[in-house]
Amino acid sequence: MRERAKRAAIGIITHIIRCGGHIEPQRRTNLGRHFVCGIFGLVAKTGSVDARRVDQLTDLVAHRGPDGRGVRVKGNVGLGHRRLAIIDLTDDGAQPMRDRRFPVWITYNGEIYNYLELRSELASLGYAFFTASDTEVLLAAYICWGTKCLERLNGMWSFAIHDERDNTLFCARDRFGVKPFYYVDTVTEFAFGSEIRQLLPLIERPVAEDDLVNDFLVCGLTDHTNRTFFKGIEKLPPGHWMRVDITTGKAAIERYYSLAPCRLAVDEESSAELLRELLDDAVRLRLRSDVRVGTCLSGGLDSSSVATLAARRYAQGSNERFFAITAVSEQASNNEEAYAAEVAEKSELNWLRTKPGYEDFASTAEALLDVQEEPFAGPSIMMQHEVMKSARSNGVIVLLDGQGGDETLLGYHRYYAAWLLDHFRRGGLRGFLSAFRAATQAGVSSWRLLMYLFGASSARLRGAYYRWRYAFLKNPGLPEPLRRFARATKDAQGMQVLEITETNLPMLLRFEDKNSMRFGIETRLPFLDYRFVEFALALPTHVKLNKGWAKWPLRMAMNDLLPSRISWRTDKIGFAAPDQLWLTRHSAAMYDRVITSELLTRYVDMQILKRKFHRLDLGMRWRLYCVALWGERFQVQAP
Repeated sequence: MRERAKRAAIGIITHIIRCGGHIEPQRRTNLGRHFVCGIFGLVAKTGSVDARRVDQLTDLVAHRGPDGRGVRVKGNVGLGHRRLAIIDLTDDGAQPMRDRRFPVWITYNGEIYNYLELRSELASLGYAFFTASDTEVLLAAYICWGTKCLERLNGMWSFAIHDERDNTLFCARDRFGVKPFYYVDTVTEFAFGSEIRQLLPLIERPVAEDDLVNDFLVCGLTDHTNRTFFKGIEKLPPGHWMRVDITTGKAAIERYYSLAPCRLAVDEESSAELLRELLDDAVRLRLRSDVRVGTCLSGGLDSSSVATLAARRYAQGSNERFFAITAVSEQASNNEEAYAAEVAEKSELNWLRTKPGYEDFASTAEALLDVQEEPFAGPSIMMQHEVMKSARSNGVIVLLDGQGGDETLLGYHRYYAAWLLDHFRRGGLRGFLSAFRAATQAGVSSWRLLMYLFGASSARLRGAYYRWRYAFLKNPGLPEPLRRFARATKDAQGMQVLEITETNLPMLLRFEDKNSMRFGIETRLPFLDYRFVEFALALPTHVKLNKGWAKWPLRMAMNDLLPSRISWRTDKIGFAAPDQLWLTRHSAAMYDRVITSELLTRYVDMQILKRKFHRLDLGMRWRLYCVALWGERFQVQAP
């Protein structure tokens, strides 16, 4: 086993070096020009593009790029760009950018973290560079390698390249969909943008996607499909590229990346060591900036790990303390302030706190719908919103975050079902009972274990529960992804792939992007460095969930750096809002909006709902309220 682990370690380290992991130490200098921004593009299928229209629709996302703008229109193609400057704050590298040798233009939103390595490689192949921007490197990589350039990138991106040589528009989105890419394809136009609001003027009228509204009302599921809640507005899937023929307007989409399930033969000790090295390197790459950098700090294992590693790295190149921002809940049962305080003290962080109250929530709920553009399953999203707001007001323009740690390392209790079944297959009833006991000793309740083992694994039982509980819904059917989830509960790796690609992570990434970019904040996610994701996914289930402890390798990897009550915490909260306090107090206001919603009458029996509303669980009351607000804000009509 040791020899196999050693071979795996050598392979992983070689992979890190080859993919641009280990490069020069972090220094706060002008390493290059990076722009996380808002983009827009329009292709007219008949006639020419109206430049004023491109101007207007580009500027609808001015909040995403408050530091500059650019528009380029030629014939039937228009490209727009709003700039948020992160590295080198000069005007060099403005977009849309043209290659110096070829008539190829790009509008780009993202960060290519390994652009220095790519720049060196391209220079050795004869490419000359005239700016220090990663945009120019990306453009050169496309010219050199075509669609294969995407396989070489380590970062987050959403871009479109107008290649006048063959009159095509080449568009691509990063592997996991950190950066958004919305598009519409009508009889007369093809258009794309960073936000839905840019595309609404291009459709005849806002019409709800029936099945997505139903899925949301049943269980709060969102972002599990390439369609949006608005009929006719879609998303380029993560890990895909699209090519649009400018002459005909026809678009073709192709996948370039997928999470291929595999297994690593690596022991517990080696897995923790390699995991820390990968995470530390992912953090280091994401600290490059010429503006103030900080991190979100909830006090949980993931955010505390990122904050601790980042503070150590940041101290090597800066005289100021690393910033960390915590959203504090009014509700004692989900207040993590004490945990965050321990991390802040141990890592000597410049710790900021924000503590929104009910009045803040009540006055912000409708604005949050405008920010998110689509319904969302609970008010906890406001806590993240307030963190971003606090960051901007304190001059912190880049924030690291722990998003993705749970999906990559079996951090949710629902993964225990597959783990218990694995013990049953390998050790029979005795093995199962031993694992069950270990899980309860690690803080997981017996009831929760049984719920996921028997309830979540049965689509029929879960569907019957929803039909009974929400009889006022006209179509309380179980969403298809949850049927697949039920089948996947017996396979931890299969569940991970499903959650990363469909049922969980896409939703969280949408929340993160919209909340951060509303305040002109760039968020960077070390746990979603693709090297880390691939390594974590390939670890054996019994290593990731070991002795009843979820995320065992991360706990071991950070054990010497984090306070022990952080690294071995048994509960999970995150930036949770005091839902019980806020929604109970807000229930009358929610009722008023719900019963007067024209849109909701398509999905609910309003007479039954009026009688039952105040007896419904708070989650359902919120979902009904959220759909009502969404319908009002965007004047959404039923099909």
